[in-house]
Amino acid sequence: MTPVDTLAHLLRPAGGGIYLVSTGRAEQLALQRRLYGASSDAEVQARWRADLAAALDARGVLLGIPSDVGAGLERGASLGPAAIRARLLEDEPAGLARRRGAGLVDLGDVFVVPQLLHDEMLSAAQLAATRAALYPDLPAAEAAALPVSPLSIAERALALVLAENPRAKVFAIGGDHSTAWPVVKALAAVRPGLGIVQVDAHTDLLAERLGVRYCFGTWAYHANELVGRGGRLVQVGTRASARDRSHWESTLGVRQLWAAEVARDPAAALDAILAQVKGAGVSEVYFTNDIDGTDAAFADATGTPEPGGLAPGFVSALVARLGREVGLAGGDVMEVAPHLARSAGGGERTVALAARYLSETIEAALG
Repeated sequence: MTPVDTLAHLLRPAGGGIYLVSTGRAEQLALQRRLYGASSDAEVQARWRADLAAALDARGVLLGIPSDVGAGLERGASLGPAAIRARLLEDEPAGLARRRGAGLVDLGDVFVVPQLLHDEMLSAAQLAATRAALYPDLPAAEAAALPVSPLSIAERALALVLAENPRAKVFAIGGDHSTAWPVVKALAAVRPGLGIVQVDAHTDLLAERLGVRYCFGTWAYHANELVGRGGRLVQVGTRASARDRSHWESTLGVRQLWAAEVARDPAAALDAILAQVKGAGVSEVYFTNDIDGTDAAFADATGTPEPGGLAPGFVSALVARLGREVGLAGGDVMEVAPHLARSAGGGERTVALAARYLSETIEAALG
């Protein structure tokens, strides 16, 4: 198969990554038609297929990963990508065309089997059964080479694009924060000197959680190992941790700016983050933005909202400076769960802020 053929098997048009048969299916198809400016489902498919081909020569690519299988106490972030895409369209109807003019191509969504997380957790029998369900039109030998779990599919899809187009910027919409792992892994393979700036209330630095290697609480540990420690992972907005800052910095070589430190002097915090990134020998930054890094007063529609967090203006200023002074390899917005709002209008506020963050990240990376 060609790379485009493989991508077409792994992914779905934007908004189509959640498996729906009856409930919600009509709304899903309507969103896809709006996103693609199409009048029929066949036209959606044709325009998406053209986008897959265009991605192999694009300045940047966008991927939705609507999986919350790697989440914790409360789930719902699987609905984040569709909600954020819809909000972007609402806020700026011409925005998709404008971003496309700047070189961004939408790959669509990872197709998510909602009981699966990563292929290494599956038995041979389950892999075979799910491949038969996902790839019924492929010869068995070809299907056997394809992944079936959302994290594994995301990594394979992005690796395919980056093999053809290694300088493409990568943007993602999650999903719980485990979905940042395949993006970082694919980017690190083609971008020596990659660093990570993580906005988050939590550290996500466990080596494993209840025996699970990749999930919302572990992905940053593995990403930190992947980029070689040495302060190339900078965590900003931390405030909910069983361990203090000195533990994480001394044992794992990360650099942290806890939310209280940022609140005391935001300008100094920005300077410190930029100095750390530049001093660690980072050539490009992946900006991963868990919505719970922002104070819950502004974004409470997430699985684990936390008070005492970052102000939206600080997050916006941070991504702008990283883009201007270091350069972004891409970025994401994670953990938006529209139906988990804790206040009246909280879902709408959170989605609106997430759409703003994603737009600002794309602008900072592509200029």
